[in-house]
Amino acid sequence: MQRNIKRTIAEALQAAVAAFPSRTAIVDGDLRLTFSDLKAQADQLSKALLAAGAAPGERFLIWAPNMAEWVWAALAGQQIGGVLVPVNTRFKGPEAAEIARRSGAKLAFAVGDFLGRNYAALLAAQNCPALERILVLGNEGQAALQGKTPEPLQSLEAFVRLGAQVSDADLARRIAALGPEQLSDIMYSSGTTGAPKGAMISHGQNIATFEEWAAAVGLNGRDRYLVINPFFHSFGYKAGWLAALLRGAAIYPEAVFDPERTLGLIERHRISMLPGPPTLFQSLLAHPAMPEADLSSLRCAVTGASSVPVRLVEDMKRKLGFDEVYTAYGLTESSGVVSLCRQGDDFETIANTCGRAMRGVEIRIAGADGEALPAGASGEVWVRGFNVMRGYLDDPAGTAAAITPDGWLKTGDLGSLDERGYLRILDRLKDMYICGGFNCCPAEIEARLLDHPDIAEVAVIGMPDARLGELGCAFAVRAPGSALAADDLIAWARERMANYKAPRRVVWVDALPRNASGKVRKFLLRDEIAKLRESEARH
Repeated sequence: MQRNIKRTIAEALQAAVAAFPSRTAIVDGDLRLTFSDLKAQADQLSKALLAAGAAPGERFLIWAPNMAEWVWAALAGQQIGGVLVPVNTRFKGPEAAEIARRSGAKLAFAVGDFLGRNYAALLAAQNCPALERILVLGNEGQAALQGKTPEPLQSLEAFVRLGAQVSDADLARRIAALGPEQLSDIMYSSGTTGAPKGAMISHGQNIATFEEWAAAVGLNGRDRYLVINPFFHSFGYKAGWLAALLRGAAIYPEAVFDPERTLGLIERHRISMLPGPPTLFQSLLAHPAMPEADLSSLRCAVTGASSVPVRLVEDMKRKLGFDEVYTAYGLTESSGVVSLCRQGDDFETIANTCGRAMRGVEIRIAGADGEALPAGASGEVWVRGFNVMRGYLDDPAGTAAAITPDGWLKTGDLGSLDERGYLRILDRLKDMYICGGFNCCPAEIEARLLDHPDIAEVAVIGMPDARLGELGCAFAVRAPGSALAADDLIAWARERMANYKAPRRVVWVDALPRNASGKVRKFLLRDEIAKLRESEARH
């Protein structure tokens, strides 16, 4: 009898095939793969990689949207000891090339056509000396290469044929040599405040983290999981298809979020699991087709990454029909998860906290001297446990700055713990500003502004002021049909919060600039403030 041990991603795949070989693993449009099919696809590609000389520890890129090929390409590389480096699909060619150069990847998988852009060709046009081969994903992209293979581009279909020269025994030996301490991926941080760094995470860390996450949210083999969160981010990759693999759930990859299409997919496929940032659920609730859609299959939502209004949690349960709504907190450097809410938590707890630490993980609210602060006090969130990264790739100074000698990861987030051990994230330390000598936490102000019925989204930043040091500026998105005026919002805010907290300026925008995890890219808003001030100074 095959061992049902899951210490590595390769063993997780083997265990899934042993336990439920004919169960559906992926539904991607007209393509439906069982777990046995997924293993067969990954094995064929793994053999081709071995034939091409792939060595353990070599890094490989994937630059593509959510699609079935993304999953089996990742599994194929990882199960023979390769290290996955996902690339953000919002990147342009030079940005993707920078990740390729910094990671030293020799091989890349890139989609041939997505939203009118040929990612494979964009990468091939860049100067990446170490990158020897770019395998083209997607039927359209591969068709364009038929009969011609311009270096370094190559059709995935043609490449897979190389695997015929590698035996099953050779592949099995390579897979068996993989251990839980070996790196599985290098995830580049979201870059909301600066240049991203490559966080190194091992197989064992990923498996332990997402076994815990999956158990906490009740993910199971009956779930049909619509994965809209991008695979290049931990939310879509690790809390997405990897968690589903661990639990035998079927995933439905979705490359682009469209509210109307999402409502249709939920109804047609009886989707039960739908994580995403708050904006995803706000978009579904606001869509005119929502009241008529059959959403009765929805069981579980997991959200976070920004302020979550209590009324949104209430609406997700009462209007969208979720049985359970969870909020969580994590970062790339913590394998994606630190804390999460639990079944039965009330609306206020779900909206205002990020839950309790996972088993085996400690959270400290640290003062300026690094010592633990008491319950209710605010300070920097530090994390210690099995989930903390091995370090930043080729950056010992950055690693030393982020992780203390006794293993505490300094997150850079401002937070507090209550008496129950539930974590509340107040803000990024660097986002806090001082108005007239008072500390202002933008996340606290944003949460209060979101109570206004005419505000759909908001981000607050500090802007320079000669008299008070800094003042709050709110970049806000009106709710559909609203004509709320800036002065009215400011007056409303002054009635509900201390004067120093109330924003002094409102800038209306159609949408906030967000990264893949839903976090607002506040450095872009600071740039907008600088431009506005410069323009006003000229006039």
